[in-house]
Amino acid sequence: MQADSRLEQELAELDNLSRDELGARWQKQHGYLPPTGMRRALLIRSAAWHLQAKRLGGYSAETRRRLKIAMADVSKTLADRRADQHVQQADGARSTVALADDAYSTSRSEPPSAAVGAKTGNGSLSKPKRRDAQPGARLIRDWNGRTHVVDVIEGGYVFEAKLYSSLTAVTRKITGTHWSGPRFFGLVTR
Repeated sequence: MQADSRLEQELAELDNLSRDELGARWQKQHGYLPPTGMRRALLIRSAAWHLQAKRLGGYSAETRRRLKIAMADVSKTLADRRADQHVQQADGARSTVALADDAYSTSRSEPPSAAVGAKTGNGSLSKPKRRDAQPGARLIRDWNGRTHVVDVIEGGYVFEAKLYSSLTAVTRKITGTHWSGPRFFGLVTR
């Protein structure tokens, strides 16, 4: 019991640390400085996770194995996107894949429809590729300075302790407007 209260006290004290102190903790834990522009809240979460992992144990072997597989998949996806972008630039296409918050952007000289799919060799547009989130996946998106977390379960999506039947419904709840949920959460690629 005393160990639990000590851990809770240390976790609460993280809120009192300056950004520089949190950055120093990040560097000690990860071996490099935090990325420029990383929000203080994420630095606090990272420090809290490392404190808890140190005291209570980290990921299980199975979780580490799954994370390695997921990281390899993300690396492959990013490499495929870069290759697709390179091919599009070589073909004279002006649409670019943005790997930040906005999933797609186009130059002013292209019609808006060009953002929907990649151009094929004959000038027509192909359908964007869509990856489905498997049950057990967690989708995370920063929007207007807030981090939103959606858990994928059999038969729907859990957001803020409520069950939603579609990602688009979750996205509507987050943004207040109608957006494509899969596109908002980065599940649609070129």
